[in-house]
Amino acid sequence: MKTIVIDPVTRIEGHSKITIHLDDKGKVTDTLFHVTQFRGFEKFCEGRPFYEMPSITSRICGICPISHLLTSAKACEAIMGVRIPPTAVKLRGIMHCGQVIQSHALSFFHLSAPDLLMGFDSDPARRNVIGVIQDHPQIAREGITLRKFGQQAIEGLAKERIHPSWTVPGGVNAPLDPAGRDRMLAALPEAKAIALRTLSLFKGIVDKFSEEALVFGNAPTMYAGLVDEDDSLELYDGGLRFVDAAGEVAVDRMQARDYAKYIGEATVPHSFLKAPYFKHVGFPEGVFRVGPLARLNVVARCGTQLADAEFAEYHQRFGKVVQSSFHYHYARLIEILHCIEKMEGLLNDPDILGRHVRAHAGVNELEGVGMAEAPRGTLVHHYKVNEDGAIVWANLIIATGNNNLAISRSINQVAKHYVRGSKIEDGMLNRVQAVLRAYDPCLSCSTHAVGQYPVEISLLDAGGDVLDTVRN
Repeated sequence: MKTIVIDPVTRIEGHSKITIHLDDKGKVTDTLFHVTQFRGFEKFCEGRPFYEMPSITSRICGICPISHLLTSAKACEAIMGVRIPPTAVKLRGIMHCGQVIQSHALSFFHLSAPDLLMGFDSDPARRNVIGVIQDHPQIAREGITLRKFGQQAIEGLAKERIHPSWTVPGGVNAPLDPAGRDRMLAALPEAKAIALRTLSLFKGIVDKFSEEALVFGNAPTMYAGLVDEDDSLELYDGGLRFVDAAGEVAVDRMQARDYAKYIGEATVPHSFLKAPYFKHVGFPEGVFRVGPLARLNVVARCGTQLADAEFAEYHQRFGKVVQSSFHYHYARLIEILHCIEKMEGLLNDPDILGRHVRAHAGVNELEGVGMAEAPRGTLVHHYKVNEDGAIVWANLIIATGNNNLAISRSINQVAKHYVRGSKIEDGMLNRVQAVLRAYDPCLSCSTHAVGQYPVEISLLDAGGDVLDTVRN
């Protein structure tokens, strides 16, 4: 028996390793996806006033803090029993679009573009963002510009780009000023042009990766994502739809408060990452995927003109239900375009400069659940409070956690296809990591506790040999 350990996995957010087990003939027998960090936000927030939770939980991540802010605020509003003003909903929608754009741009241009532009077998010394800057300077500049556009949209609303205090339970704490709106509108045409050029570029090269597309996590699973009232793509509100591998609806428009009826949470002994599953199928067979690929599989349209045209071409090219996780990249670019169009519509809405942007209330319910779409998929915050409004219990289901079982199976599929123990080549192991990058995992976000958490501690000597191991 032989073992290959990829530690650390590179060009992802957070810390992980992959273990590949091979038999005596060099054939892969099993793989393990280890997430090696732990956060514990559910525990140390206990005792804090519920209205502090958006500010606290946004610190889970520096890349997608807005998603946690919004989802936490929605959970708090369920405790308050209020409906926030319509203008506040629209302002939150703009900020959320900015968040999705900057996060997707980071994933595509900085983390995955080195593989897509240079090839999975290219020199690892140049297969990175520096290599992209040197070999494809225009693409690198446009990636930076697009991410900057998303971040500046957040700053234009909240006056801060990371961990802003602008989103509060009940709405937002300040209206949008006309000058801020005009700055965002002025930057939109360039962002839209970059999104369209990048889509054209990717559509021109995607067929070069037909082999990867066949094995990068193409096994049938379920899919989940929010939809609005007319079956269009929804990122902030709406209900959660589950569809099966054939596209048939299994659960339609599930509300946040009902998540525990359909989503179970398991732990696995080799990772700090929870493994959510679809309860009606059970663990571990109830695999479902979330994020851009899943969202475009559960909706009938995006709901904006240019993105709808790309959506139609995407499905015409790859089928009604797109199975391969390689196409997360394609779906991510379509969502960037959709968010730019969505922002344009909201910024031109006459109500966007409205002054009534916050509702006020105290504790009217002892429990609240918020749900939204983070860039990487469906995010759930669930809080319980006492009569004074202090948190007594919290549970977080993070997008990357929802993808845990699918990621593990995808890694296994890629390793079994590419890795041969007789001669280990860099391109083999890069593809094993690349399928993980396709999901754009945010591991710092996603490692949270449920019940008894599996812990393994190994004591190593100076040479790296294991002296003792303790497991809970």
